[in-house]
Amino acid sequence: MRLAELSTRSGVSTATIKYYLREGLLHPGRRITATKAEYDEGHLRRLRLVRALIQVGRIPVNSAREVLAALQDEELDRNRRLGTAVWALPHGPAPDESDPATDTARRTATELMDRLGWCYGGPSGETPTAPAYGMLVTAITALARLGYPCATTDLEPYARAMERIAATDLDLVERYGTPDEQVEAAVALTVLYEPVLLSLRRLAEAEESRRRFGAK
Repeated sequence: MRLAELSTRSGVSTATIKYYLREGLLHPGRRITATKAEYDEGHLRRLRLVRALIQVGRIPVNSAREVLAALQDEELDRNRRLGTAVWALPHGPAPDESDPATDTARRTATELMDRLGWCYGGPSGETPTAPAYGMLVTAITALARLGYPCATTDLEPYARAMERIAATDLDLVERYGTPDEQVEAAVALTVLYEPVLLSLRRLAEAEESRRRFGAK
């Protein structure tokens, strides 16, 4: 297919495709003249992945390039490839290390991870520096400062519910056949399903409140 058809089928403008080509995020097409090239289904699949990373996931170009490099590294297993992609997603604020309450919150977060048997490092679990772990520490710090329950026993039921959701997430990812499609799905579903989870939680809370406190 020519560039215009690739743009139409992918939903990405020709100018953006040319930018991705210049940045090395999309491999060049097969040259047919000095100024024209042809593209195939592989370009379309990769373009959809790049769009998921940059436009949906809001991942910077440099980070997207690292994700694509990991995807092409045959020495990495599927866990590392998916983890690298989700790791690159924007996260919330890192813990404030100047706040004395951060140390207490980190101990709570670490105790929770240990109780769950979760690895909270990088995609291969090497160090406890996952951005999501930092987000958890920040959230626990805020809860503690305002006097709301945030002990390990308070947080564990939420974590157990997340285990079930995570299994559902990966079931969805596994519906896709190729590594590119699975990484694209992991990024897109992580981002696009978070509003779904938030809305369902609020609807469930409203329903539970109706059952407990509504008029009999």
